Amino acid sequence: MRTPAGKECRFYYEDYNRGRGVQECRLVQGNRESLPWRPHYCAICPVPEILYANASPDLNLKLTIKPRLLGLGRQMEVTATCLKHRIPIDDPRVGCERCNTERPGLDVFFKSLESDGE
Repeated sequence: MRTPAGKECRFYYEDYNRGRGVQECRLVQGNRESLPWRPHYCAICPVPEILYANASPDLNLKLTIKPRLLGLGRQMEVTATCLKHRIPIDDPRVGCERCNTERPGLDVFFKSLESDGE
């Protein structure tokens, strides 16, 4: 669904049917460590870019909204884990290192990149 910031995100939900006014981020919904979500946070959220770069079905994201220094502004902290290997992911845009090595044909791509550089 398209967010108020104009980005596509599968975790954003809105419903204005028959007088309803529901806007929510389902990624923050169950996180007790996070501050409450507001629609204008979608403009600074990194999750749509992560989902655009990595479409792995085994990617599990957790978004935490935290206050910045002196409470001015908000900071979006994203942590990612691989559901298949149950390991934390350093860069969610790249994905799980083990999953990337298991993909057939990906090693051929990397070898071709190495041979072009020589």
